[in-house]
Amino acid sequence: MFDLWVINLYSVVCTVAPVDCLVYIFINLSANFYWMNKLETFEQYLATSGAGISVSEVVIALLLAALMSWVVSKVYVKYGTALSNREKFASNFLVLSMTTTLVITVVKSSLALSLGLVGALSIVRFRAAIKEPEELGFLFLVISIGLGFGANQILITVVAISLICFLFVLRSKFGKSGETPNMSLTITSSQPDKVTLDKVVRILEKHCILVHLKRFDAADKLVEASFFVTFDSFRNLSAVKKELEQLARSVKIIYLDRE
Repeated sequence: MFDLWVINLYSVVCTVAPVDCLVYIFINLSANFYWMNKLETFEQYLATSGAGISVSEVVIALLLAALMSWVVSKVYVKYGTALSNREKFASNFLVLSMTTTLVITVVKSSLALSLGLVGALSIVRFRAAIKEPEELGFLFLVISIGLGFGANQILITVVAISLICFLFVLRSKFGKSGETPNMSLTITSSQPDKVTLDKVVRILEKHCILVHLKRFDAADKLVEASFFVTFDSFRNLSAVKKELEQLARSVKIIYLDRE
């Protein structure tokens, strides 16, 4: 730093008048001292930012996170619409919320730890089989519980999570309850004289909103047809199955969810 000042001073003396030289030196010195003080202040902040964490606050935050994640898990299991095992999926909420709470509680007290956490997470790859958007939404909800309690925003977190759960329950009870199943339907039979394409399409059009033929194979002793169909409700699906089975005893029906 001193060598830099000498070079600057020498260049100024050789090129400007003495008065301007003194002004320039004063401005240069002031700027250097200012940034040195700023650097010392920042280093002191890094050294002292890791203030002591109250054990009682951490315990309270962890207990509240556990309680709220338990409430969210009960709401998800009872009112969720995911087809996967909701109870098994909801069992992870407790660990996820409490872990997030602990991480945020420790990290918020130190800028150095925050930067270290960013660096650590940048080399970690999380891979999880999230099959439905509802599962992803509840994962974010549980993570937000940990973020809120970890940041010591207890009241806001409790009110927000309670409101979200309440609205979710209302939507499940008073929202549109009837689903519209989108299915891939495959029909096979060893009696092509009885199970004709016209009869199958007529039955499907009677009970389906949309019928789209994807494949049709016919031979002497085998017929196979594949459709994309959309039902109003699952009752119509059962009606289609009964009517198709009445065409011939050899009818085999395969339903696959297109979602």
